[in-house]
Amino acid sequence: MTDTDPLTADWTPAQIAVMHRLRDWVVDFGELNQHLATWMGLPGADANALGQIIWAAEADTPLSPAQLSRQIGMTTGATAILLNRLEAAGHVRRTRESADRRRVTLRPTPAARDRARQFLGLAGAEIAHVLRTTPPAELSAVATFLERMTAAADEANLRLGRSS
Repeated sequence: MTDTDPLTADWTPAQIAVMHRLRDWVVDFGELNQHLATWMGLPGADANALGQIIWAAEADTPLSPAQLSRQIGMTTGATAILLNRLEAAGHVRRTRESADRRRVTLRPTPAARDRARQFLGLAGAEIAHVLRTTPPAELSAVATFLERMTAAADEANLRLGRSS
């Protein structure tokens, strides 16, 4: 890490453009999440949580309630209430899959997973087109860059979490 003040540093036009495009993606992704919420008949926070649970399950890295709390920026108590709503609506189930039976794992129900996949089929056509038509070398460079940006954000989050 350097001692550069990000607010006063001289940034190149390319660096500024990248930060603007990352921000644009975050905003558009949030808007897509709102469309998912409408599609699923859920409040935005519930749809965001369900999306995180489905994404993690698809990657075979299911979340615990504490991990979900950190990802969605809610307290553990608020997350428990949100999970109660998702479970009551038939979207999520809590299981105990670990040898440590105290550890709860969050899994989407098959119906919720299918409904979300229907949405992605409808809403993801343009994104899928870009992914399919981007040359592999460009995809690799972008993935490497985003891994580095994510690692930097993870470091900042850990540092900020320790100081609060």
